[in-house]
Amino acid sequence: MDIEIQAPVDKNKMKELKAGDMVYITGTIYTARDAAHKRMSEALAKGEPLPIDMEGNLIYYMGPSPAREGRPIGSAGPTTASRMDKYAPALLDLGLGGMIGKGKRSKEVIDAMIRNDAVYFAAIGGAGALLSKAIVESEVIAYDDLGTEAIRKLKVERFPAIVVIDSKGNNLYEKN
Repeated sequence: MDIEIQAPVDKNKMKELKAGDMVYITGTIYTARDAAHKRMSEALAKGEPLPIDMEGNLIYYMGPSPAREGRPIGSAGPTTASRMDKYAPALLDLGLGGMIGKGKRSKEVIDAMIRNDAVYFAAIGGAGALLSKAIVESEVIAYDDLGTEAIRKLKVERFPAIVVIDSKGNNLYEKN
């Protein structure tokens, strides 16, 4: 079933999503990859604030290529989510509403998702140019020195994703 969702997300809406649902996300999402997650983890360990409020937000595991003229961003395909697994439970416990990436997640991440009514979405790997068309604005908001791994605030319109693991732990990868 195709579902439209607004980001930041409402936890009650996340509870309604089921593994296998096709969603179109509109609103604000953030990008962060390995290096940004490491910095956020270090900030948390020092008791420092994070550059973004996690509550209800979605993090897209993506590092874009340079934007072509007239475009807000270059190719914007997902990266492998498991590389963020050691950091994700802490962010989920701070209210992160969901993550967008590709590939499987660890038991610890899935347990944190269930505990926090969060969802893991998959974006289609290899379709970065197509996915970038759903991104209408892009702005680096933290860790600019990390280049493509900086945290970006994206405005998206009908960004396509599939619910791979829902808030109850149902896992599309294990079902099919």
